[in-house]
Amino acid sequence: MLRRDFIKLTAVLGASSALPLWSHSVFAANRPNLPIPSLLIPDAAGKIDLKVQTGSMNWKAGVQTPTWGINGPLLGPAMRLERGKDVAINVTNALPEATTMHWHGMEIPGTSDGGPQAVIEAGKVWTAAFKVDQPATTAWFHPHTHGLTGRQVAMGLGGLIIIDDEESTKLPLPKEWGVDDIPVILQDKRLDAKGHIDYQLDIMTAAVGWFGDMMLTNGTLYPQHLAPRGWLRLRFLNGCNARSLNLATSDGRPMYVVASDGGLLAEPVKLSELPILMGERFEVLIDTRDGKAFDIVTLPVKQMGMTLAPFDHALPVLHIQPTLKQSEAKLPDSLVNMPAIPVVDNVKTRWLQLMMDPQLDMMGMQMMMQRYGMESMAGMSMQGHGDMSGMDHSGMQGMKMQGHMGHGKMNHDGMGHGQKTAQDYDFMHGNKINGIAFDMAKPMFDVKRGTYEKWTISGEGDMMLHPFHIHGTQFRILSENGKPPAAHRSGWKDTVRVEGWRSEVLVKFNHEAPKERAYMAHCHLLEHEDTGMMMSFTVS
Repeated sequence: MLRRDFIKLTAVLGASSALPLWSHSVFAANRPNLPIPSLLIPDAAGKIDLKVQTGSMNWKAGVQTPTWGINGPLLGPAMRLERGKDVAINVTNALPEATTMHWHGMEIPGTSDGGPQAVIEAGKVWTAAFKVDQPATTAWFHPHTHGLTGRQVAMGLGGLIIIDDEESTKLPLPKEWGVDDIPVILQDKRLDAKGHIDYQLDIMTAAVGWFGDMMLTNGTLYPQHLAPRGWLRLRFLNGCNARSLNLATSDGRPMYVVASDGGLLAEPVKLSELPILMGERFEVLIDTRDGKAFDIVTLPVKQMGMTLAPFDHALPVLHIQPTLKQSEAKLPDSLVNMPAIPVVDNVKTRWLQLMMDPQLDMMGMQMMMQRYGMESMAGMSMQGHGDMSGMDHSGMQGMKMQGHMGHGKMNHDGMGHGQKTAQDYDFMHGNKINGIAFDMAKPMFDVKRGTYEKWTISGEGDMMLHPFHIHGTQFRILSENGKPPAAHRSGWKDTVRVEGWRSEVLVKFNHEAPKERAYMAHCHLLEHEDTGMMMSFTVS
């Protein structure tokens, strides 16, 4: 037995011995333990080795599901990096096809960002070398292979990046990895009759995204975790392709958000519910000093396709069982100094219009209702879908199905003059920014390094949810869907919510990105990204 495995085993045994005797069998029998990704730190030369590989998981009794993972069968390790240090990450592709690896949330040069241009062919190695120069945060890594990102993430590729800095290490926050500081990676999956991951990119998923019918936490169905009594730190990542989440505790105990995408907040923000978009991360502290068990649950959301069972009610995703062991960690009253947002009166402004082809919108909705029925519409109306005229859809939620849909019957033939049938329609270019589907060879504009710009991202005329992500920066949200950002979304962010209206962000890029390794900005609903809702830009 390796020394690290022995230490891990004795820690688990020690924690379980602190439980009341009657609870041992209950804890072991009810559900699996929460898998904790291993921490991977650079060696003495600053190197880390990652291997993208095939594997398998056992989610159904007696069935092995083929999966992909990084240094293992599913997901990957948590790379722990230190601010101010140089690192070189060697990514070996042992898959039967090409992939890429993007460091989501990292402020690094375009040459190391791992966008869709940085293809790693099967059997090849790619090295990303850079200096870590940003505040302590929870970032993550995942493929960014154009047209294939959704499938490769659904197959299991992804992992966390933990950045430490001097300021964060001085805070009395929980820091014992896998004990009172735990990663919580949430992803939905759908399996076919053979037990294989049933990923499809078609007209329906190009419109609403690919969604599953089961929720995995760190790759496991509804696991449990033994936690010391005190403050428990949960590093949440919504790793779903298309599903937004709304997290809460089963007994109503509050959650205190201490960090968002780009690092720690100025002070903790108390919440009873935590909406979290695809690709977003939030660090949360929860008080377990009462010793009572509880669940982390995801509540129903108002998003098309995402209200089908079992997501039509509060779904438990993680069971927390406090032990008798006491934690010394604390919830500080204040965290870090958050700089004031600079005055933005005379900065360069840009407008990014997110657009779905009206025919894709209409056919996608019809196909979803044909497959899943009216309940898949999440109480929304079809009116406005297929209409990009810029109308205000703010009053659409909760409306009944009405209008010209033919009672849900799908008719591909009478779609209007000049429109193609579903069989002929090119949905791979059905989503656009400023009227243009993604073209890797043509960056949309150039940004000057070190200068502020105000970007307005508009979803007007489109009822879809768009979590908009920008590479190479951590920005500040000026407005989100026309409203001031919530307190827990007022810190450093790399993803902003756009849904039927406009959001404004103040961006600045500290590194260069040449044309051949331009940065990306895109919807992080992965099927929207894969079908054109992405643009590239250079920084010089």
